Amino acid sequence: MLDCRSREFLWHEGHTAFATKEEASTEVLQILELYRHIYEEFLAIPVMKGRKSELGKFAGGLYTTSVEAFIPNTGRGIQGATSHCLGQNFAKMFEINFENEKGEKSMFWQNSWAYSTRTIGVMAMVHGDNKGLVLPPKVSALQVIVIPVPYKDADTQGIFDACAATVVTLSDAGIRAEADLRENYSPGWKYLNWKMKGVPLRIEKGPRDLANNQVRAVRRDNGEKTDISRVFLVEQVKGMLDKIQQNLFDVAKQKRDACIEVVKTWDEFVKALGQKETDLSSLV
Repeated sequence: MLDCRSREFLWHEGHTAFATKEEASTEVLQILELYRHIYEEFLAIPVMKGRKSELGKFAGGLYTTSVEAFIPNTGRGIQGATSHCLGQNFAKMFEINFENEKGEKSMFWQNSWAYSTRTIGVMAMVHGDNKGLVLPPKVSALQVIVIPVPYKDADTQGIFDACAATVVTLSDAGIRAEADLRENYSPGWKYLNWKMKGVPLRIEKGPRDLANNQVRAVRRDNGEKTDISRVFLVEQVKGMLDKIQQNLFDVAKQKRDACIEVVKTWDEFVKALGQKETDLSSLV
């Protein structure tokens, strides 16, 4: 059973029931791996999978597992999603039985798992910077924004037409692209606007680009600029989007790993806790 809540925030929640504990435990880990996949493969956020303590588990449940992310700017971990084995507690509470294969009455084993729009907040905090959002290409509604850069006495219409053609070429290849052809805003204003919105790749088209049958591509994650021939446009844009996706994950992982300290004794643990958040952010 799936439940999607939207009164306070969007929430995806699942409830399942099994005949045996083994079946329930298998699904708990399957769902946990699914959540890891969402965070790492799509949101480019490294997470740690694990089991919560008895005090940290879901109230009334048998045990709770979760994926935990790390927020570099705050030096704190955040629970990304949870997968619970509720055991037979609720079945006993409400006297819910089923007939097993032997024809005997038995109580089911129940699971519950969920993640919410917290994932979007985690993504914004992990990848964002002082200039705005930084979105991973796989989840960005818009992967490429094409901006005309006409100078005085330039072939403005030719540049606009080339931008529109660039969008068609990219869109036909399955890349989510749009052109910002608004004439009441300057190119510089558009750069900042789309940078703030986190679009992974910006393509600029000016008079020199038009003459050389090329475009200039600017990455949102690191600001790197590359001139691309129209002949190799699709191939190189796809490659750049893949590199951006991987780089966001790698940078986030490096920041997290740099803040992990291994402690083996209680004294080391106490000492580590006393350090400033800027020096230490996570413990294992």
